[in-house]
Formats: sequence, C-alpha cells, structure tokens
Amino acid sequence: MKPAIELKNVVKYYDDALILNNVSFTVRRGETKIILGGSGSGKSTILKLIIGLEKPDDGEIWIDGEEISRLRESELTRIRQKIGMVFQEGALFDSLSVADNVAYRLHEQGDLEEEEILSVVARTLGFVDLEDAIEKMPSELSGGMRRRAAIARALVGSPKIMLYDEPTAGLDPLTARTINELVIKLRDLEGVSSVFVTHRLKDVFSMSNQYLGHKDGVLRYMSEEEGNLCLVNTRLLMLRDGSIIFDGFDEEIRQSQNEYIQKFLA
Repeated sequence: MKPAIELKNVVKYYDDALILNNVSFTVRRGETKIILGGSGSGKSTILKLIIGLEKPDDGEIWIDGEEISRLRESELTRIRQKIGMVFQEGALFDSLSVADNVAYRLHEQGDLEEEEILSVVARTLGFVDLEDAIEKMPSELSGGMRRRAAIARALVGSPKIMLYDEPTAGLDPLTARTINELVIKLRDLEGVSSVFVTHRLKDVFSMSNQYLGHKDGVLRYMSEEEGNLCLVNTRLLMLRDGSIIFDGFDEEIRQSQNEYIQKFLA
C-alpha cells in the first residue's frame, strides 16, 4: 500500500537561505508523524509543501500515491480535499459562528443541500465535544474551544490526512491534553494519517505513549504499559538547520547520544 505522504530528497530555499536540505520521510496510512525542532528549522515549511502552498526547489512530494509538486493550482484543489489543516491559533473566521466556520468548506464545494450541511456540522462538532457551542461566535470561545473548532473545520469532508501546526501553543496543560487526545482519537478510531508540528515535549510523549482502546467494555485513553503493547503508529522526526537528524520511536530518541537531541529533551 502506498504511503499517505512521502517526501523524497526535498530541497527548499527562501531567497538564498537553505530551509530544507535533502529531506526524505514517509507517513504510513494511519500513522502520526510528530515533527520536532527549534525555531527556523523548517517544520512549518514542510506542512506548506505537503498542502501545496509552497513548491520545492528540488525533490518530490507524494500524496496518496500522486506526485504533487508540479501540479497547477487548479489541480491542487483536488489534492487539498483529501487534507485537513489546523493552523496556529486556530485561524477561525471571527465574523462567522462556529457552525458557519465548520460549514465553510462545504458551502464552497456546493455539493450538499443545507439540511445535509447542518447534519455534517452537528456530527463533526459532536466528535470534538463542541455540539453545545454550535451557535457561538469565536470571540465567545476559550482558547481550547477555538482549537477544537478549528479541528472540526478541518475534519469536514472526512479527510484521511491531517496537518497540525503547533495546535497546543499557548494552551494550559489540561487543554493541550484535550487537543492531543483528539489527535489520538482520529488516529486510533478513524485511521487518519497526521503530521503534527510541535515544540512541546509533553505533546510528543503523550501521543507516543497513549492509545484509545476498550478496557472492561469502556472506550478510554490508556498508556502503553497499561495496555501491555508497543505503539508503532506514532513516530518522531527531528529537524536541525533543515536536515533530519532523527526519525524513529520515542524510546529511541530518549536513548540518543546526539548532543543537540539531548539538549532539546533536557
């Protein structure tokens, strides 16, 4: 089976500055790839390349078995329908209600009747536990609710690929955990493939060591130790100065002897 996402020897410059240097990695179907690195290491640029907002100067980008880096803008629209994107700070439309924010993509596509759109919106907001906020405006939401609304908006159309750009930045630990659990929920219940950009180590180890499963007949979040298993559907990738210096599992990065990685994890 072809990977959901694959970057092959990608090079990206901004003016004369080398941002990505021969970057290659894959995201398997149903896998979450967590991208770590300091400011300016190229993390967000990777997301822009995957969704086609930027083009590589060299190399290839494959989405769902199709090479996209040479596609025209009109052709990229079809690719983007497969992808949900959660931007930093949520980036909701302040003049639209939560319902209208979530429905925006469906109105743009024009494929559904209004009653069907309302049904999709209600179902999607229910998935992120925001059904009671359907008529609220973004200004009435807490920071965590805004992020969940942004995830709901990205989920419209049931994309099998999700991109997250620092979705927990600026949130308190409890709210950040809620966002992480939503990503786990999509991974484990829906089989969504994700790229999750973050600098928060708590995000990394939460998603790398937790899964959503049944215990005693109840669906709940559990740790690897509690479930007596090893998660293989979440991997970590670390960038430094535009190059990959690590690609593997969380227990492997903890054992790394790389000085930069040790300082990052300290």
